[in-house]
Amino acid sequence: MKMKEITELSTDELLTKRRDLRQERLHLRLQQQSGQLEPSRLRLLRRDIARLETVLTQRTKQAEKK
Repeated sequence: MKMKEITELSTDELLTKRRDLRQERLHLRLQQQSGQLEPSRLRLLRRDIARLETVLTQRTKQAEKK
């Protein structure tokens, strides 16, 4: 997921997306423990979650300034 796509989402959509990605991360970690997962997918997922967190934090700080 690109940063441009993330910034175009509403805050509610970001929160929903973050929840979904965290659930997917949990499932991928379980697959990794059983040896059925390639590590690159998990890395990409963590980066997407970090991007979402960054945008949510920026929006929170902007809202506090106003």
